[in-house]
Amino acid sequence: MKKLTVIIPAYNEEEMIEAVIRRVQQADIGDMEREVIVVDDGSCDNTRAILRSMQGQGVTVILHERNLGKGGAIKTGLQAATGDVVIIQDADLEYDPNDFSRLLAPILAGQTEFVMGSRFMIQEQRYHWGEKSPFFTHYVGNKTIIWVTNLLYWNRATDYEGCYKAVTRRLMCSLAIKANGFEFDNEMICKSLRLGHRIVEVPIHYAPRSYSEGKKITWRDGMRMLWTVVKWRIRPL
Repeated sequence: MKKLTVIIPAYNEEEMIEAVIRRVQQADIGDMEREVIVVDDGSCDNTRAILRSMQGQGVTVILHERNLGKGGAIKTGLQAATGDVVIIQDADLEYDPNDFSRLLAPILAGQTEFVMGSRFMIQEQRYHWGEKSPFFTHYVGNKTIIWVTNLLYWNRATDYEGCYKAVTRRLMCSLAIKANGFEFDNEMICKSLRLGHRIVEVPIHYAPRSYSEGKKITWRDGMRMLWTVVKWRIRPL
């Protein structure tokens, strides 16, 4: 495993995108070569202009003419990826690229092809009322998805909805993921578990943002995630 590809799906992230890319470029990944691919998913703010100005500065920029969803952007990035391992990075600073080394360690040690970051191995899951994140609906949604996924797939994970997933490109490409929305991760997880792949969890840091700060996931996405978990328990692979 000599090369890491970081795929950053971005949609209307003019406030954060440059800082995220710089943090990703500076993250410690040992002796691995680094490839950073940013897929702008039809942004209508200044994100595309910022990305165009960064093209060639250690960044590959791909532009969607219309919004396809987070999963659609990841799939576009995966088509361009050349790394042995792929990490998905959100285009905000809720997640810290300094955790990359934790995500890579089990793969580099030959223990697994799939590592999942857990926010709840560092701190207990909690919620707040009002505008401050994490919201009560997110708390309930997380609890439900964790319980249902563990039950249906005989797994014992503590968090499925944290952004960070490190997966070998070979495995990710082989799963033929159909989802284009936030449920992309759930389909990837469920198919991997059904095929008998061991998913290793590692602790990651999490600094949630509010909707006023740009958070986009909603309860509707949560319902699609839950349906994806159930669907891929019964649907033929």
